[in-house]
Amino acid sequence: MCAFLRGFALRGWLCGPQAQCPSPVRHSSGGPSWTQERTLVAVKPDGVQRRLVGDVIRRFERRGFKLVGMKMLQPPESILAEHYHDLRRKPFYPALIGYMSSGPVVAMVWEGHNVVHTSRVMIGDTDAAKAAPGTIRGDFSIHISRNVIHASDSVEGAQREIGLWFRSCELVDWPDRGPQSGVSPA
Repeated sequence: MCAFLRGFALRGWLCGPQAQCPSPVRHSSGGPSWTQERTLVAVKPDGVQRRLVGDVIRRFERRGFKLVGMKMLQPPESILAEHYHDLRRKPFYPALIGYMSSGPVVAMVWEGHNVVHTSRVMIGDTDAAKAAPGTIRGDFSIHISRNVIHASDSVEGAQREIGLWFRSCELVDWPDRGPQSGVSPA
């Protein structure tokens, strides 16, 4: 098993239901000193089914954002009910919960300068008919109810959603030594 997968297996063992999560470690990348935000991005069941996960990851990586957490799961209704709490009185709420629990979701946490706002611009309008070409939804979405992706809409919302979908031990702080970090590779 490659070292990358062994790391995930070890974290899974450490972060099992009975285990305490180790304290996160903050690494200094030596890069720019501006504030780094984190956001939740989730490829919805239609995006996973259409095999668009790699395209989504590629766009975020090319933008210079750092992936600090990722998992594939079929979300339980309890997570979805809390995630979509603000929409519970909308007529489409039952269909939304049914759709989101109908297949696997790939949940990710991305980190970077102004990542919350920038990711919303990258994904485009919720309505496929209004999403601009070049955005994820503009390029891949087929209908407002099958719009491929979710991204947090505010820094506060991102913090809440990340806490809902991820335990702290599932997020990895690692030094970014890539071309976007301002640090030359050794």
